[in-house]
Amino acid sequence: MYKIMIKDHGEIDAPEGSTLFNVANNIVADRQPYVLAIVDQRVQDLSAQIEMDGSVEFITIAHPEGFRAYQRSVVFLMIVAAKSLLGPKTRVVIEHSINKNLFCEIRDVDITEKLLRTIERKMREMARRDTPISKNVLSVSEAMKIAEQFGYEDKAALLKYRRVSNVNFYKLDGYYDYFYGPMLPTTGLINNFKLIKRQRHGFVLQMPSPQNAYELAEITPNTKISEVFAESNEWARILNVDTVGALNDLICRGEAGDIIRINEALHEKKIAYLADRIHDEKKTIVLIAGPSSSGKTTFAQRLCIQLRVNGLRPSVISLDDYFLDREYSPRDVEGKLDYETIEAIDIKKFNDDLSALLAGEAVEVPRFDFIVGRRAPQGRIIKLLTGDVLIVEGIHGLNERLTEHIPRDKKFKIFISALTQLNVDDHNRIPTTDTRLLRRIVRDNRARGVNAAQSINRWSSVLRGENTFIFPFQEEADGFFNSALVYEMCVLKQYAEPLLFRVEKDEPEYMEARRLIKFLDTFLGIDSEVVQSNSILREFIGGSCF
Repeated sequence: MYKIMIKDHGEIDAPEGSTLFNVANNIVADRQPYVLAIVDQRVQDLSAQIEMDGSVEFITIAHPEGFRAYQRSVVFLMIVAAKSLLGPKTRVVIEHSINKNLFCEIRDVDITEKLLRTIERKMREMARRDTPISKNVLSVSEAMKIAEQFGYEDKAALLKYRRVSNVNFYKLDGYYDYFYGPMLPTTGLINNFKLIKRQRHGFVLQMPSPQNAYELAEITPNTKISEVFAESNEWARILNVDTVGALNDLICRGEAGDIIRINEALHEKKIAYLADRIHDEKKTIVLIAGPSSSGKTTFAQRLCIQLRVNGLRPSVISLDDYFLDREYSPRDVEGKLDYETIEAIDIKKFNDDLSALLAGEAVEVPRFDFIVGRRAPQGRIIKLLTGDVLIVEGIHGLNERLTEHIPRDKKFKIFISALTQLNVDDHNRIPTTDTRLLRRIVRDNRARGVNAAQSINRWSSVLRGENTFIFPFQEEADGFFNSALVYEMCVLKQYAEPLLFRVEKDEPEYMEARRLIKFLDTFLGIDSEVVQSNSILREFIGGSCF
């Protein structure tokens, strides 16, 4: 017998040979079933055997790691159902996320309602059978053979760069697959999903939503943002890289410089296009908004240059400089400082300054010092002349409340985010939130005196604020800019890894830090010296010409 202390449930005796799943089945979860366990600050599949006395925390999909495991397991269930109906080498690709749901494609197959209903019925049948999802620890050479057997060229390319001798492949109903993280122990825990047709080869895999009491996430018409994802896929085609393995191959062939130059040129071409629209439509105010660490500051400066090329005189102000002093800043439901709410902005002063600027007056625009958490004693003087363009960048730029006294036809709204066009492989996507979190960790340590643990600790509040104050307004934008760079993780890793390794095991953020370290390990490194000085990436790693 082993003595196991279970968080929130007390101590129990577990017979030798018991799995975490056996123990979890004897405990009543509050609302959702348990899907994973945390043992010694490590996330573990419930299939793991108990081998010693210790402490365990069982988690549901309400926990971020539990939700990720549920997503991965539903994806695996869908892939196996599709392959069992269409053939074992059918290529299913998880393209991107939309409101917690996943946009998927089955390559070279016309998607029909009949086909989706057949796949969905197969998924529900497998879920009712309570089929085990087993973890198999394989050598890299064994994993490569399985990847070849099932036509996983993307996974074979990724496995070439594994630095460890073993890799976890999961098995369901005779099908093997690699997933980037732990899975549910059985399909019986998968009870909430739906397939919805979207395009000729595409469909949405609808998931439970943490924001919707874990009922299916809302499907909203995101026409404009879907167009941005389509543009991102086209960029991936131009760059000839859509997975990490393909990117690593290009780096090994000495082609990193070409990838960087082409990616940066695509950025510049898009910025020039937006500047042309602003000029042609005779806009007075440009409002740039987007979630944290999207690169709004650098984008605004690069847009200024293109506007000057068009004969306009732009001036830039940042909403960040209108933050209330830290002691007056509101706090979120967890009691943390909430910089994401619009209430953290001194809206009255911003509107007073905006009105004065548009009236032709000289205004001293404030400067916020993030190190000390208050407004600096002196700002900078700005005055607009006739025909000038005012650029305002900040997370609330699309919210009409910010500029409600300015006629809508005078404003041009731009939504910017880092919608990565790169996946780990066909079945493991890179969340845009991970890209932005790593950017923020690096930037805030360099420019704001914040360590990695503090950045991770604040991230849940940041995401909550974005879902409330930013994403609901994205479809109101007149133009979109995707700031993701296909190569950026290869550069960010050398800055982020030392910061993440400093997070100690007894800190609550340790588990998330280790997850990010493991993620970065899949990328080969690129020297930051080759990154041009006006790149969006320079806003985070330093050395920007702006």
